[in-house]
Formats: sequence, structure tokens, C-alpha cells
Amino acid sequence: MGRKITVAAGALVALGCAAGAFFWLRARATGQPLPDVATPEPPGFQEGLLTNPQPKPAPGKAVSGDRTKKAAPPAPVELQLKTGEVLNYTADVAKLENVATLSLKVAGKGNFLGKNVWHLQASAHTLKPLRMVFELDDQFDSYSDAGTLASVQYEMRLNERGQKVQSVQRMTETGKEPAPAGATEARVKPGTRDPLGFMQFLRTTDWAAMRQVSSPVYDGHKLYDVRAKLASANVAVGVPAGDFRASKIEIHVFENGVESKDASFALYLANDAMRTPVLLEAVMPFATARVELVKDAPETAESKPKAD
Repeated sequence: MGRKITVAAGALVALGCAAGAFFWLRARATGQPLPDVATPEPPGFQEGLLTNPQPKPAPGKAVSGDRTKKAAPPAPVELQLKTGEVLNYTADVAKLENVATLSLKVAGKGNFLGKNVWHLQASAHTLKPLRMVFELDDQFDSYSDAGTLASVQYEMRLNERGQKVQSVQRMTETGKEPAPAGATEARVKPGTRDPLGFMQFLRTTDWAAMRQVSSPVYDGHKLYDVRAKLASANVAVGVPAGDFRASKIEIHVFENGVESKDASFALYLANDAMRTPVLLEAVMPFATARVELVKDAPETAESKPKAD
């Protein structure tokens, strides 16, 4: 296997793991260095959400229209992700099947830096025979706002060909919140998501009401503008986990206002209650990839397991 193919395979494995992490992978494919920062697990994260009780009006007191105060804005609605959900995938690259195993996990929810957050995780591991030439064991952690999935902190723990890199990126919109020791300050636009948060954002989007969404996405290296468009609301998809009816979402990546033309992506979300990601397709100049769901798909009327 040539060097370009092995690099592409490793990149696409991580792509599937992060379910949209092309934004970070492009930096790796072009040889740009990753930050080499050793960091511990983030301090201050606590299981369980913060409570923000809304003030109640005093009983028996009616307020006239002229003296009515402006109503307080409603509390942010927390997205209904499923704590403990683990989705497992297999990656096919070019004509090679099962080159890697991938997983996406909703690890939990809690409070972090005074915010209610979801703790999202992903991991990727290459398999033989690819592992003999491209050993890869990567883990990604995202702490994303419980209501918007905007990234609060994004962590990468990479182990590729024996080279270990750990990076913690603390997001800041103003640059006035310095990162603690062991973390790197990442200046981002308001509402910026990391690849894991962006994946869940696509899942929680009401595609029946919205045909296109956009978001700034920071991959741990660069900031991109990403647009996702509903290409079809009902297509048939067959993966090892079963046969599904799914919505096809096309993903377009922009850098400095210019769309990247050297790669294309399509994400298929099952038409079930959880909008389970069942397939990710990636087409790049040097290889194509399919990242397919293999198990842990919720059983619904929209899915039918394949016979052995």
C-alpha cells in the first residue's frame, strides 16, 4: 500500500470516528503539525446538570398591562441525547473492507465551567492488515453546551504509529478567558462547534422544518464554516446493522468563504426517533470511504436487521 493510501486510510478512519472531522484531517494530510500539549483530564467537570429555577410571581398579585415587566427569556432547551448511547462502526477505504473500528458515545452530562454540557466521545482503531502499516488508536472528547452544542472544550488523544500527541483546546469567543495550564486557548466565533458536537447538532436538527443549516466548526487546528443540506428525506440504506430508511445530508466545507472542492461528504441519518447515524460517505482525491453502523442501532419500525 502506497504512502498516500495509508495516510488517506488513517485520515478517513478518524473522519468516521469524529463523523465530520475532515476539518482536522486535512491539516494532517497536508503535513501540518498538530499541537503537542500533554494534558490531564479536565478538572471541574461534575456529573449532573446545574439547576436554574425560574422565578415565580408572588401569589395573589396581578400586574396591570402598563406595569408589566418584560418577560424573562425562556431557559435554553436541553437537547434530548441519550446518555450512555454507544454506536459502533466499521470503515471501508478504497477497495479495502473493515480497515478500522469506530465508536461514538454520549458519555454523560454534567456541569463544566459553570455551564450545562454534554460529554461526547469518539474513538478509532485500525485493524489488520492495515494496522501492520498504519497503527492508529485515537480518542476524542468534547464538552459541548447542553442547549446549543457549542464547544466548551475539545480534546484529542492521538496514538499513531507509536507517536503520541495530547491536545486540549479551551474555546473562547473573546480571548479574555485564558486557558489553564495544560490547555491551549482557541479563539472561535460565537456558536462554534467541534466535530463531535457538530455531529450531534445534525442529529438534533429538525430536517422536516429546516432544509439547510450552517455552523462554524473548529477541528482542533483550524476554524471552518460548514453547511449541511438535506438532499433527500427518504432513501434506502443498507449497512451491517440492517436496512434503514434515512435522510441524506450533504456536508459542504468552506474556508475563508471558499468551498473546498477536493472532497465531498454525505451523512445518512435513520428516520427513527434518535436520528441514528447509519452511514458516512467520503470522497477524496486519493480514496473513498464508507463508515457503516454495525451494531447498537435502536430497534424501530424504520429498521429491519439483516439475516445472517
